[in-house]
Amino acid sequence: MDALDVMGKKEDIFPYFQPIVSADKQEIIGYEVLGRIHTDEGIKSLGFFFQDHSIPEEYIMEIDTHLRKLAILYFQKQESDQCLFFNCSARHLLFDHGETITNSLEEYGANGISYDKIVIEVSDYDIDDDQLQKLQHILTYYKSLGVQIAISHAGNRMSNIEKIAILNPNIIKVGLTNLKDKGMPPEYREVLYALSMLGRKIGATLLFEGIEGVGQLKYAWENGGRYYQGYYFGKPGPEFLSKNEFKLLLTKEFHHFIVHERERLLSLYELSQDFNSHLQQQIKRTRQNNWNEIVSVATRSLGDACFRGYICDEDGNQVSSNYYRNGEGVWEFQPEYEGDNWSWRPYFLENIVRMRHEQVGILSDLYSDIETNELIRTYSYPINDSHYLFLDIPYLYLYERDDY
Repeated sequence: MDALDVMGKKEDIFPYFQPIVSADKQEIIGYEVLGRIHTDEGIKSLGFFFQDHSIPEEYIMEIDTHLRKLAILYFQKQESDQCLFFNCSARHLLFDHGETITNSLEEYGANGISYDKIVIEVSDYDIDDDQLQKLQHILTYYKSLGVQIAISHAGNRMSNIEKIAILNPNIIKVGLTNLKDKGMPPEYREVLYALSMLGRKIGATLLFEGIEGVGQLKYAWENGGRYYQGYYFGKPGPEFLSKNEFKLLLTKEFHHFIVHERERLLSLYELSQDFNSHLQQQIKRTRQNNWNEIVSVATRSLGDACFRGYICDEDGNQVSSNYYRNGEGVWEFQPEYEGDNWSWRPYFLENIVRMRHEQVGILSDLYSDIETNELIRTYSYPINDSHYLFLDIPYLYLYERDDY
């Protein structure tokens, strides 16, 4: 089927609706509108039509407007208080300066539909700065009406995060489809962390799409996802579902997640307490202010729980060598690190103040090590009021304890 076939069968085109559920309400809060067409072989997706850059923009926008109109008519008949998510490519918006969507929105408003029930979901925004600024103006106008803006981020790339910040959406949409049956690669964790931090800064909500199993749902829940979408909650269909269709499912799964997370956090707390008690005894046995002796004794005493240690003063200046277990399992000093300053690292000074006042060690979040690119945690321990021991814990040790 080509573009002319689609244009000639406009009466056979209709919308499908895929539910989007919320973590807070545990109910369906809206639907993404997707295009379908009746053919001799059955119902087919119109994804190929909207994604084909060779098809004239006028054709795309005519069919898109037709689909939105049908979806709005159905929405009105349902008297729904949920939201409709309409896909919109940045290039289509820029083609006519957003006028087609603007005209549709004015029509919806005239028919009594509240603008805050409409979500414009923008994709393909990897464009130059001039075009990005024009797109920003269009989206800012829509937001001024009360329309919500969602921006899709796909894959493991950091490159578009700055553009998302400029577009300042209400919702950031994160895809999990490519992570089916795979582990979460470190680069994806970094992208997700950056998106989560961006969302907090600009007040945007994370929506995870492509959820096809409980593992992906758990990952989305653990990483701050408020909204969820995917085949786990049903494939797109021609009708709305009951608002509470997935409430029992979410209640049950969230309970399992909470129980597991509570056990994991308790285990991490106990690990931190064990390290604290152990290091108190070890450091008492070493000569005061002999930093290399202190770091070597403390690091080796923890065995497999540590692969690197060093000591810094309260300003972040490293006063010891690194004491490091190399690939052959041999411990060695790395004097070239002495004198480096680590005050620029996130949470460094905050943790120094906490340790000084609480006089206990602190276990960091999981993060990627700069040198090895492996996931690790760092345990920080106050030697005295001005010097602090840092011990890096390998992921394998944490994984075996379920402390990752």
